[in-house]
Amino acid sequence: MALERSDVEKIARLARLGLDEAELPHTTATLNSILQLIDQMQAVQTEGIAPLAHPLETTQRLRADEVTESDHHAEYQKLAPAVEAGLYLVPRVIE
Repeated sequence: MALERSDVEKIARLARLGLDEAELPHTTATLNSILQLIDQMQAVQTEGIAPLAHPLETTQRLRADEVTESDHHAEYQKLAPAVEAGLYLVPRVIE
């Protein structure tokens, strides 16, 4: 599928791109080369090929899932001006 100059002008107008007359031939050629590349990629036979998440077969080294910090919740609540049922109370801002 090749784009004509009028197609590029319409696309530029819809995308709100300010292309001047000198840029239109280069932009048309660039868009046509992109579309040709897409056509080439779609022509490749991919039946039976599993998709890759990453080109290298690597796995993440995982750390042990263990608690490394102690619970400071009670200490922090002592500093708060108002607390109720383990929650911080704040002034009402929406009426």
